[in-house]
Amino acid sequence: QVQLMESGGGSVQTGGSLRLSCAVSRHTDGTNCMGWFRHGPGKEREGVAAIYTGGSATYYADSVKCRFTISQDNAKNTVYLRMNSLIPEDTAMYYCTATTLMGWIRHEYNYWGQGTQVTVSS
Repeated sequence: QVQLMESGGGSVQTGGSLRLSCAVSRHTDGTNCMGWFRHGPGKEREGVAAIYTGGSATYYADSVKCRFTISQDNAKNTVYLRMNSLIPEDTAMYYCTATTLMGWIRHEYNYWGQGTQVTVSS
């Protein structure tokens, strides 16, 4: 069974940075997109960043553009989310997901992990 394990969350102050990591235990058959979505308190789930596993194309939500960077290390089966200039509105549980490009557009995720909490204080 596919397992996605997130790490790297924590508590930072406004303006701080964090790097989330997602280790994929097995090949995610039927998917071609890795991404991160978040679910904050009182908010709807939001897809924040995704990367096409067959190349380097990326997608970012408007709310995180120019602050977050998604990358992948295929040799390590790991996907990263570098988060800079964090603000309190970024506070959420962050989940790594493996899905398809269409699934990402539709907010339909094939696999996801347990999540890692990010808390940004003002």
